[in-house]
Amino acid sequence: MSLYEKIVSKQAIVGVIGMGYVGLPLAVEKARAGFRVIGFDIQQKRVEMINNGVNYIGDVNDQELKELVNAGRLRATTNFDELRDCDIISICVPTPLDRFKQPDLSYIINSANEIKKRLRKGQLVVLESTTYPGTTEEVVYPILSETGLVVGKDFYLAFSPERVDPGNPRYKTRNTPKVVGGMTPECTRHAVALYENVLEAGVYPVSSPRAAELTKILENTFRLVNIALVQEMTKVANKMNINIWEVIDAAATKPFGYMPFYPGPGIGGHCIPIDPFYLVYKAKEYDLHMMLVEVAGEISDSMPYYVVERLADLLNERKKCLNGTNILILGVAYKGNIDDMRESPALKVIEILERKKANVYYYDPFIPEFEHNGKHYKRIELSQETLQKMDCAVITSGHTIGIDYEFIAKYVPFVFDTKNVTKGKYSNVYLL
Repeated sequence: MSLYEKIVSKQAIVGVIGMGYVGLPLAVEKARAGFRVIGFDIQQKRVEMINNGVNYIGDVNDQELKELVNAGRLRATTNFDELRDCDIISICVPTPLDRFKQPDLSYIINSANEIKKRLRKGQLVVLESTTYPGTTEEVVYPILSETGLVVGKDFYLAFSPERVDPGNPRYKTRNTPKVVGGMTPECTRHAVALYENVLEAGVYPVSSPRAAELTKILENTFRLVNIALVQEMTKVANKMNINIWEVIDAAATKPFGYMPFYPGPGIGGHCIPIDPFYLVYKAKEYDLHMMLVEVAGEISDSMPYYVVERLADLLNERKKCLNGTNILILGVAYKGNIDDMRESPALKVIEILERKKANVYYYDPFIPEFEHNGKHYKRIELSQETLQKMDCAVITSGHTIGIDYEFIAKYVPFVFDTKNVTKGKYSNVYLL
C-alpha cells in the first residue's frame, strides 16, 4: 500500500515531535481523526502525563485526551527509534530567539538529525515550527538528503505553519485553515491529503515551503506592526486626555478598511514578539533591512517601561514613590484566561518595578507560582486584609475569569488597568 493510500484510509502511523502548545493539540486532532499517533518528547514528565491521560495544555480537552489514550490511538515516548515505525512525522518544536534576537534553530536541527537516522522510503516529514523562509529547503532538506533518499520520490517533505491561538474559544487546531507548501508537487499532494483527513477547515497549498514559511511570518508581522501603531496612539491619546479605548471602539464601527487592535503592557506569546524577527534576520542575507518591523519591535519593547512610568506618575499624585511601595500585579500570563507565560510583558513590568525597589506581589488565577530570573514567586490570596496593605494594583493580563475586580477596587487605593478589563466601571480605576 502506498503512503497516499495509507493517508486517505487513515492507516498511516503519525509521529509528532514536540508535545508542547502546538504538538499536543495536533497529536490529539490526528488521533481523533482516526490515525494512530505517537508523540515524541525529550521530557519524561510530559510523556508520563500523556500516557496516563493527564492533560497539561489548555486548548486540549481533558476527557478527549484520556479517551484517545485509553483507546490506544495516542501514546507518547522518549524513544526516537520509534520514528522508524511512523509513516508521517510532524516537527513541532520551539524556535526561540537568542538575546540578540537571532534565530535558534537547534531544536529543528536536532529533530531533523533524529529523523535522518531512521528515515526510510515512503515517509512524509512536515515541519510546523515557525521559522524564516528557506528553513525547510536550506536546513531540514540537506540533513535528510544525507541518507541518499530522493525527496518527492523516496520520501516527502513539506512545511505547514502552526496557527495556534491559546485560549481562543472559537478557533482551535481542528477548525483553523491550514497552509501547506511541499518541496515538490508530490510532497504537497501528500501533505494536503494528510490535513484534509484531519481538519474540519480548508487546506490551502502554496508553491513552495518558503511561501508557506513567509505566510506565517506575514500574519504575525501584520499583528506586530498594527499593535505597535495603537501603542503609539495610546501615548498620544493619554497626553491629550483622550480615552484610547473609546477611540478604538468608535473606529471599529467602520465596516471596511479598519481592523481593531488593542494596546497593553507589551506583546507576549511565542508568535508576535518572535516571528517577525526571523524575517529581519533572513532579510539581511539579501541586503535588506526591515525597518518598519524593527521599529515596531522597539515600540512594543518600550511598553513595560511606559506602564511603569505611568504608574509612577499616578503614585506621585498621591505623594508616593515606587521605592518601598506595595504593588499588586494582576496577571502574569501573556494573555487573558490562559496559563501561558511565554514572553509575557508582565514579567518585564515586575523586573522594572523591582529594580526601582518596589515591593511586588502578584495574583493570577491560572498561575499559582512561577520561577523567573532565578527567583521564585508565589501568588498571594486576595483577602480584604491583604488588599488593604497594597498601595495600588496593576492589571497586566486580560483575565475575565477568576478575579473579582470589584472586590479589589474596593480595598486598594487605585487600580491601573492596562488591558481595559474593568471597562471604566470603578471610580478609582485608571486606564492605560
